[in-house]
Order: sequence, then C-alpha cells, then structure tokens
Amino acid sequence: MLHFKQPAGTSRGIMTEKPTYLLKVWDERNPEIFGLGEAAVFPGLSPEADHRYEYKLIELLANIAIGRPTDLSRHSSIQFGIEQALRDFASGGRRRYFDSPFTQGERPIIINGLVWMGNYEEMHRRLDEKVDAGFKCVKLKIGAIDWREELKLISDIRRRYDADRLTIRVDANGGFSMDHVMPVLKQLADLQVHSIEQPIPAGNPDLMKFLCEVSPLPIALDEELIGVPTREERMQLLDYIRPQYIILKPALCGGFSGADEWIEAADAVGAGWWITSALESNVGLNAIAQYAGSLATTMPQGLGTGALFTNNFELPIRLQGEELTFLPDAEIDDAQFTSLDWKA
Repeated sequence: MLHFKQPAGTSRGIMTEKPTYLLKVWDERNPEIFGLGEAAVFPGLSPEADHRYEYKLIELLANIAIGRPTDLSRHSSIQFGIEQALRDFASGGRRRYFDSPFTQGERPIIINGLVWMGNYEEMHRRLDEKVDAGFKCVKLKIGAIDWREELKLISDIRRRYDADRLTIRVDANGGFSMDHVMPVLKQLADLQVHSIEQPIPAGNPDLMKFLCEVSPLPIALDEELIGVPTREERMQLLDYIRPQYIILKPALCGGFSGADEWIEAADAVGAGWWITSALESNVGLNAIAQYAGSLATTMPQGLGTGALFTNNFELPIRLQGEELTFLPDAEIDDAQFTSLDWKA
C-alpha cells in the first residue's frame, strides 16, 4: 500500500493511500538477477480493481510456471506490470526498460506541473510554487469546488501569466454534465487554456463526439480510453469521436503495447497525445518515463507524481523544475526489493 504524504484531492474524493503490486521475474538458476514491474491498479478507475484481482495475479504466476498464456485483455494494470518485468529481465535486471537518449542521460523529459484539487487559496499557492520552480506548463485538477471559484482562479492565473509564458491544461475527470459543459468550454477557451481532459463522464461516445466537433477548446480523452481491449476497438473509437488529444496511462490503457496501439490510432485521425502516470510508485514511474523518453515527442508529459508517497522506492529518476532526468550511472539498491515479502 502506497501512503500519500498529504491527502490527494480528486473528483472521486480524497485519497490517503493506494494499493499497488510488484511483479518479479527471474531464472531459478540465477535468482539474484530479476526483472521488476508494477501492476498499478487504481480502485475506482481500473475496471479490474475488485476482489478477484489477486486471483488473476495467481493465475498469471501459475500459467508462467507451466508456459501457458494468460488473457490480460481485461487486466490492463497487470499487462503493464508483466511487460515491465519481462523487459527488465531481458535487459539484465538493471531497471532499464527502453534505451533512448533519456536513459543515456542525454535528454530530459519536460513535464507539466500538477496542481491538485483544493480550496481556492491552496490551489493558488500550489500553482505559484510550480511557476517558481520553473514549470512553463501546468495542469489543474478541476471539479472539486464551485466552478465560479475555479474560473476565478484560472482567470487570476491568466492575468498574472500570459499564454506565452504559461500553458494551462485542465483535467475535469468527467466532472461536468452536458447541461453545463458548453459555457465552461467557452470560458476556458477565452482564457487561452490549452485543453481540457475528459469534460464529461466516460461511456458517452455520441456526446463526446459532438463536443469534439463544436468545442472552442481542444478536448483530450482520458477515462474514455479505459476498458477498450482490442486494437480494432481502439481504432474505431478514435475514428468515431475524433478528439484533439488523447492521454495515455499505460496502467489503464493496455500497458506499453496498448499505448503503442492508441498512438497508432491517434496518428491515423490526426490527434495529439501525451503520456502520464496513474499514481504509480517510482517502479512504474521509472518505466513510464523510459517509455515516454523513447518516443519522438516534445510535448510536456504528465509524469510529475514521483514525490507523492512516504514509502516510495529509490530509483535513478530525478525531477528538477520541469525536467525529469535519468541518472544512468546511479547505483540501484536492490535490497529495497529483495527484502519485501514476495509471494511465489
């Protein structure tokens, strides 16, 4: 269980802890070398997050032992975890998942600064801290307090920082209804907001298609991508809705292989995309950062969640201002993993 340093406000309530599972792959003849992955399940968001989740993990372990495949099409977080573990094992258990200028320490990843939900004063203070730290792109979680207060906050931000200095993204997590969303989109567009993630609840493709056609503000799909298991369905969904952007959380959209298919589908309809994390520990965040670093994109990514937990793991990723870097020569203390109570 990951424990937040301070309660994290989302449109689904306040979070103080989050479960996660680590997967370990090794050769019994040389157990000191092992691949590591994180099955980052997200209760309330991951469709597979129920009482049967651990049974699926047991099924996966049993099938690996006998060389039988496991259907993970409905278990995105486990797909994400096992892909990490296998990639890591194949590279010698060095926590290297993708080779790129990022993992060679030559090119950082630019990320957006995440401003968590809170009251007006809290969000104002958190935004100023991000700007002072050097962020030129911020993402505001909206939908937790009265919209008039949130609009006043964004208006104040834009008066202080023009669009050339600060890019503002907002994430509604499906927090608006169709009855109220159109004025919101117009007001945000007037304030030169970059985009809005998931303005209405997922599962309404006809309404989302309509919004993407008429909105004065670019719309990014997020939760809409969860639980779409096949390449064909992913292609069909984006071809139908035609969003301006999609947000890719590998733990929720089919692992790295699923993210690759979503990018292919987005490219086919001319949609932009960026990668973001889903409250993983540094194990999963390290792997996602390496994946993002292997892709040819300069758009700010959403990977600024590594310092949220009191009981995180130490891995060679560092955030300084808006730059996330990988330290290729850093030693990784595997004792932090070998000392865990593993279930075989």
